[in-house]
Amino acid sequence: MAFISFDESMKILNSLQFNNHNTHKRYLLDCLGFVLAKDIHAFENSPAYETSAMDGYAFKHKDISLEKLYIKAINPAGKLIDECVNDGECIKTFTGSLMPKGADTLIPIELVSVEDNHIIINQSVKKGFSVRAVGEIYKKDEKLIAKGERVDFAQIGVMAGLNIVTPTVYTKPKVSILSTGSELLELGEEQTSISQIRSTNNYILEALICKYGGEPLAHGVVGDDKNAILEAFKKALHQSDIIVSTGGVSVGDFDFVKDVVHELGFEVLFKGVNIKPGQHIMVARMEDKFIVALAGFAYSATLTALLYLVPLMAKFQHFEYSFNIVEATLKSPFKKKSKKTEFWACDYRQIEGRFEVNFNSKKEGSSAILTNMLGDTAIFISEENDGDRDIGDVVKIMLL
Repeated sequence: MAFISFDESMKILNSLQFNNHNTHKRYLLDCLGFVLAKDIHAFENSPAYETSAMDGYAFKHKDISLEKLYIKAINPAGKLIDECVNDGECIKTFTGSLMPKGADTLIPIELVSVEDNHIIINQSVKKGFSVRAVGEIYKKDEKLIAKGERVDFAQIGVMAGLNIVTPTVYTKPKVSILSTGSELLELGEEQTSISQIRSTNNYILEALICKYGGEPLAHGVVGDDKNAILEAFKKALHQSDIIVSTGGVSVGDFDFVKDVVHELGFEVLFKGVNIKPGQHIMVARMEDKFIVALAGFAYSATLTALLYLVPLMAKFQHFEYSFNIVEATLKSPFKKKSKKTEFWACDYRQIEGRFEVNFNSKKEGSSAILTNMLGDTAIFISEENDGDRDIGDVVKIMLL
């Protein structure tokens, strides 16, 4: 299968259609980070009645010229009072209290003096001042939160105000993580040979999956043995919607993942994309299950997971994920390394609303340098037909 362009790979990914999107109900506070499966509409006005926005005195605005009004009663929040405001009267009213009948304006306590059960108006206010109108927050039948919106603190607050205890959300995809390589050591495992290295990809991916809306299932490290890899994939297949693996997708003698994918009966959507790093990425499908096979180097695996795994996880939740790409001014030169779409870690900062980028803290070398992702890092994008770039050029970066 020939290499395709990055844009072609994105078109394939974006065109994927799903047979089913699983949904379930969750307790409101457990919905953080989930995607809503139903529109949220207001079933009443909020506020349903005129209410006070401040502590003060409710009165008829036409009496503002009297300058002195009799305090008829007190109107605490959460209470219903029978008293009505008549001419020449006011009722002490607190923040959140229903406005008393007959009143159309509230004057804050800071603008009056109290003498002998009367208020003296020291400063005038406009009619309707500090009165919250019916439906100020939302009106009955108004759509407040759209299906497909990810739940954050604001959505939780609005649904709490509507007394929605268990919203319906899309089920997060279960993502099995497999790192392949006989040289890899698990976290805490003792090194017995200088040829062994510490596995990082499975931990990177687990954190990334949690951050971007999936449910990770860790399957650990599998050695470079075809049968062992096949059995690990079979087990993961029964437990998850997506299998993401690292290593074993290139053209080496011990790169077995690509063979296992075929043996499992998956259709390869693409194998090999004209990008740097991570060109040997493979995405395969069998019904509504997917395999995303990434290269083994840590920076490469992280980058391609952001480019391909994250949008795929979003699709399981009927959520259209888009990359946060902005323009920035280049503050150090960039030398193009290939005729591919390149994605390199860069330093960025924002000054007076404009982004600036350089490569001052980034090391050059292989796509194994995960430490290049530390600090205030974005991803510098150099498209296939781009060349070298100079200081002052306007370039594209992807914010993480």
